[in-house]
Amino acid sequence: MTEYSHISVLLEEAVTALQPADGGVYLDGTFGGGGYSRAILERADCRLYAIDRDPEAVARGEKMKAEYPGRFEVVLGRISEISELLADREAVGLDGAVFDLGLSSYQIDDPARGFSFRQDGPLDMRMGRDGRDAAAIVNFCAESELADILYKYGDEKAARRVAKAIVERRGVHKFVTTADLASVIRSVVRPDKSGIDPATRSFQALRIAVNEELADIEAALEQAAALLRPGGRLVVVSFHSLEDRIVKHFFAACAGRVPAASRHDPAGLKPVALPQFRLVTKSPVLPGEAETRANPRARSAKLRAMERLAA
Repeated sequence: MTEYSHISVLLEEAVTALQPADGGVYLDGTFGGGGYSRAILERADCRLYAIDRDPEAVARGEKMKAEYPGRFEVVLGRISEISELLADREAVGLDGAVFDLGLSSYQIDDPARGFSFRQDGPLDMRMGRDGRDAAAIVNFCAESELADILYKYGDEKAARRVAKAIVERRGVHKFVTTADLASVIRSVVRPDKSGIDPATRSFQALRIAVNEELADIEAALEQAAALLRPGGRLVVVSFHSLEDRIVKHFFAACAGRVPAASRHDPAGLKPVALPQFRLVTKSPVLPGEAETRANPRARSAKLRAMERLAA
């Protein structure tokens, strides 16, 4: 297993927001490089469950277990399976949970995983090892479906042009590598003033579609919130607007910060339920200049946190 560098984003801010305490039970829902897990275990004499769908990440976690005997367990699974995975381990409640959404540097920097076009590799993009890969979507999806994926998950304004170019090219010969796909995308998408590579949005869209990330995030937030004990906190670090929008709206709903029903709407006659959570962060916490300078991948990160109120 090749080793790569990994820097956890907003690490101190996330652990501070989580407030781990001795004797507590916590969840790191996205183990990745293990930075959050290690920081939580070092901060308090607590028990921590970590989850990751990537077998390579779980293998890294297994190496950590000896450092925290009886306090740390890493589990292979998806964040949408939190309730089931923790129930299997008789963990019926949590004092806190943290999620660092998106990819880890291990996945981005390994060409064999196929997430990045900066190094050529197989067109895979799976966080786990199951399900269809990016090559299956690119080579076999209908043109209209492909365009929808690129627009919905990548906000690619040239989605129809990109989808048309992909379909025309795959009719000659199928896509196999990341560099090959990126080349076709660049042939129809012009560079803009942002300096972002023209293939970036399409690659993001394909990755999200391959891994069903947004549905997983929605399920994970609901399950983690339901498992929190009074005073327990949910901390989430997101990296693009689609993720952050889901987190922001979910937190707002949990904290009762939703628009009141119209006086003409019969729903407005129903008694308003008291909120079960309070927002710890009224606005997202952003990385500082020093962190973004040291780790450019932190630039788009946003941290949000909420706390379950007493029953």
